[in-house]
Amino acid sequence: MRLHLAPLLAAAFSIPASFAQTGGAATAAPSASPAVAPVSSKTISLREALETALAQNPELKSARYELEATEGARQQSTSRPNPTIGLDVEDTRRATRSTTVLLTQPFELGGKRAARMAVADRSRDVAEAQLAAQTAQVRAAVTSAYFDALVAQERVRLAESSLSLAEGASAAANKRVTAGKISPVDETRARVAESGVRIELLQARSELRSAIYALRAATGAPQGAFDAVSGAALELPTPVNDAELARGLADAPAVRQAQRDSERFAALAEVERSRATPDLTVSLGAKRDAEAGRNMAVFGVSVPIPVFDNNRGAQLESLRRLDKAISDARVTATRVETEALLSQEKLLTARAEVESLQREVLPSAQGAYDAAAKGFDLGKFGFLDVLDAQRTLLAAKGQYLRALAEAHRSRIELDRLLGISEQITSAERPGQP
Repeated sequence: MRLHLAPLLAAAFSIPASFAQTGGAATAAPSASPAVAPVSSKTISLREALETALAQNPELKSARYELEATEGARQQSTSRPNPTIGLDVEDTRRATRSTTVLLTQPFELGGKRAARMAVADRSRDVAEAQLAAQTAQVRAAVTSAYFDALVAQERVRLAESSLSLAEGASAAANKRVTAGKISPVDETRARVAESGVRIELLQARSELRSAIYALRAATGAPQGAFDAVSGAALELPTPVNDAELARGLADAPAVRQAQRDSERFAALAEVERSRATPDLTVSLGAKRDAEAGRNMAVFGVSVPIPVFDNNRGAQLESLRRLDKAISDARVTATRVETEALLSQEKLLTARAEVESLQREVLPSAQGAYDAAAKGFDLGKFGFLDVLDAQRTLLAAKGQYLRALAEAHRSRIELDRLLGISEQITSAERPGQP
């Protein structure tokens, strides 16, 4: 009796449309196959994961509290020095006693109040930049964890289809051995291959569980909140165009934070400069001379003489810290630009690898496997040829998923560096699973 192995194996392990797509523009993303998850699974989308993280992340809450604290500092910086009221009594005898009531008011000179307010404004700007940078960091962490889980689900789907293939091959080999058509050694090889695929499936499921745990931790969601993600793992992210890259580098969160920090140090230097100007203290009051039996007005003006402390050391320190902040801002801008260009290059390389696999490697590997399976069915090839073709196809599909994961990681890192907030949400486009 002839066993038709080719149709069975082809049905169990055919390339999805997204894997075998060969036409269209280079930037066109393949159609996505649905993420594998049990029907009863509680899933979470990328948008839901981001909203949960942005609302619950403790580091973001800390950054928001810091920003609110700077509002209090800004309010306090507008305050002026309080007046002082004093009472002086000379002589304890009532007949010769003189009593003075004096109201003293300091006046800040040299622009101290304006400089202090400028520092508060710059501190608020720094806190805003820190919040933006922390938000970009959280978004990147959540998005990375989300796509790790999404790709892990695709690996589970691939391993399940591989196991279906291996089980069918083992069953077919067993029947052929029983019929005396092939050697028992071939059946052993098929069983070994099936065991290897089962181990790969166990590993894939373990990686998926780990990815879900990591996503829960990134979002701050409790255990059991979800056990699968929804979206299109096979959606290929697009690179950032040159104009968007230039704009993003100029306004990157880390660069903006470093610039705001240097502006704050410039304001602090102005505060130290203003302190070199002595403040003026004006006193106004009344004096009662009991012995003379009359009241006298009292007026006074005092100014400290900057002989021993002229604040030069503090001014020098503030200027050198300003120089350091400016230098750090330049270093940060160079680092962000370098890392962004590297991420862009990695993304382009991963996209090229994915498109090459789609266009050439996967169809060829699928064709070789189909031919080997059909030849085995017709008695022209040995079962070892089928196993070799199977391993080649599995390796090609695994390489395809790794390249996709690298493309997603590169785009996520690029979005983090540039502060792009609406990144890779094509995984949730209308009409996608």
